[in-house]
Amino acid sequence: MQKHTASDKSRKKKKRRGRKTTTSRSSSSSSSYSSSSSSSSWQQQGHQQHKKKQMMPTLIALLLLVVVVPLPARLGASVSPRRMARIQSHLERINKPASLDGGDTIDCVAAHSQHGLEHPLLKEHTIQTEPPRFPTRRAAAGADDADDMTTTTATTTTTTTTKSRWGAWQTWHHGGHCPPGTVAIRRTTAEDVLRATSISRFGRKKRTSLPRAANAPDVISGNGHEATASPVVDLTEWLLHTAFTIYCPPQPVYGAKATINVWDPAIQESNGFSLSQIWILSGSFNGSDLNSIEAGWQVSPELYGDSRPRLFTYWTSDAYEATGCYNALCPGFVQTSSRIAIGAAISPVSEAGGAQYDMTLLVWKDPKLGNWWLSYGDQLVGYWPAQLFTHLSDHATMVEWGGEVVDTRPGGVHTATQMGSGRFAAEGFARASYFRNLETVDADNSLAEVPLEAIQTLAEDAACYDIRKAYDHQGGWGTHFYYGGPGHNPACP
Repeated sequence: MQKHTASDKSRKKKKRRGRKTTTSRSSSSSSSYSSSSSSSSWQQQGHQQHKKKQMMPTLIALLLLVVVVPLPARLGASVSPRRMARIQSHLERINKPASLDGGDTIDCVAAHSQHGLEHPLLKEHTIQTEPPRFPTRRAAAGADDADDMTTTTATTTTTTTTKSRWGAWQTWHHGGHCPPGTVAIRRTTAEDVLRATSISRFGRKKRTSLPRAANAPDVISGNGHEATASPVVDLTEWLLHTAFTIYCPPQPVYGAKATINVWDPAIQESNGFSLSQIWILSGSFNGSDLNSIEAGWQVSPELYGDSRPRLFTYWTSDAYEATGCYNALCPGFVQTSSRIAIGAAISPVSEAGGAQYDMTLLVWKDPKLGNWWLSYGDQLVGYWPAQLFTHLSDHATMVEWGGEVVDTRPGGVHTATQMGSGRFAAEGFARASYFRNLETVDADNSLAEVPLEAIQTLAEDAACYDIRKAYDHQGGWGTHFYYGGPGHNPACP
């Protein structure tokens, strides 16, 4: 990333000191490399390349030794040997190769060895090596063709405000990228699993069931969203609160796209989260056949062990009952990228009144082979094979864009977990979070701008989190919306 201002430079130095990540590379088929964002340099790696080759037998021996090193005493003291053995067995199925050190580690895994291919429905699956054809944009007023993550700086203008924004990227890139033939996978640790309620529920969304509002569309978000007219339901432990848009076009949908403002909202509870995402949906919410593909950024201390925003994905083919999971924590999603790690931290992030950072996500169905692909900016990340789904094996019927937080009612009051930037939509650019350039993919693999009048906005309680949609004719934002809020406040007890 380029340093745009002196204040930007200072902020980035602070982030690098506070957000050290580690990557690892070995010479095995599941190769990885180890470097710190504050101490690694490619020059040092090149200078020591010859030494590493000579020491390779020793390094391999060390790797084997690391596998059998016991977990830290602080874990073993509080966990039964039987449960720890189950966790270790679970980690061995997820991680390739074994852990070298602590921290947020990115493993460079041989593509054919990744955990995603171990799904029963993918036993005969061959990784799609032929890149899918990206959807082409139809000419439309306000279309912006420069919304990808490789564009370091871009500026859009409206009649009243100049909006400067930059692309957000991933923190581990300070240490480089994985080599060709491998995929970048964030390593899962025993600490990660121990924060979950159980191994079987690790990496999965909590199951909820909320009644439908009379005026809600036939298909809404399937993981228990509370929408504007939906009654508040006592789920004893926690509630989901959302502010989002719904688009139910008359024709089938084959994908969706948006550029999402990236922030680091404060999370009050250790098991709370805040996310901003795209939902691609088909099926019914009244049964167990809902299919959903999801992608965005989230802050989840329970899932990741910190409060940094991270790229995430999710999928389900049975209304969040037994199938699907976050990221690569269960088989299903097939990763193809050596540059993008799902679950890795995003940096830098937006600041109120300062520089704004956003990321562009596109999910679409490959018209040739039928798999659902994800791109992050102009980088292909991987795909959900069509075999995973029932309804989505063909097309989607609805798309949603928006934010979501979990509320455990700490102390009997509404959570103070923030959504988006933690500010209400009315505060606008550089203060409220936004989604811009909402588009869908048609049957002919074309991007079509979503008409402003065709989307419905929903917010369960506008005193806690709200949303406002708009259309930008001159600045290139097209159909967009601001959303978010602080949660608990005098108007939101």
